[in-house]
Amino acid sequence: MQKILVCDDDKEIVEAISIYLTGEGFEVIGVHDGTEALKVLEAGDIDLLILDVMMPGLDGIRTTLMVREKSSVPIIILSAKSEDADKILGLNIGADDYLTKPFNPLELVARVKSHIRRYTKLGNLSIQSEAMIYRSGDLEINDETKEVTILGEPIKLTPIEYNILLLLTKNAGKVFSIDEIYEKIWNEDAIGADNTVAVHIRHIREKIEVNPREPMYLKVVWGVGYKIEKR
Repeated sequence: MQKILVCDDDKEIVEAISIYLTGEGFEVIGVHDGTEALKVLEAGDIDLLILDVMMPGLDGIRTTLMVREKSSVPIIILSAKSEDADKILGLNIGADDYLTKPFNPLELVARVKSHIRRYTKLGNLSIQSEAMIYRSGDLEINDETKEVTILGEPIKLTPIEYNILLLLTKNAGKVFSIDEIYEKIWNEDAIGADNTVAVHIRHIREKIEVNPREPMYLKVVWGVGYKIEKR
């Protein structure tokens, strides 16, 4: 049974989310501030974190930053604000997804399931007779061990970043539009996906490129989309 940590200072929201997620077979742990969330994460295995942005004490922004120092657990942030700047901020600090309050509980459940599937797959080191290795120059992805290296040096990616990079590297030289990337990685229709994909692409570049402003691997094809250079 996967464990979901829900952190929101509004106890009614935590209770409502818990009802929906437990009904889908998840184990839910509810807390009400960032400090409590960090203690729970340190104490046991959590498969996904749902985190409110605006909380007294340790807010969702600082909590996410602290989580990302040690863990790649999927994070869905909740925000009462609808401005794009707030959504981009959440993604910039390491969140994998966001929902704006008020939200449809069924949509939250669907997103939780989607991220859990990706996270479980990423952590499942299945035994295979031949390693699935994809390369572009000095960039190498071993999809058996889920390791990414540049010149032999390991690169730490979140599950979303890994899946985007794997998609592009497996199809090196092929250009994928923003909508294609979103639909293949998030498994849902691409509606207003530009900012979401762009932020994750920037994070990948910061991790794999010597100079993200002049990328060697992850290239933009203006007006079309993104590709991994075939090298």
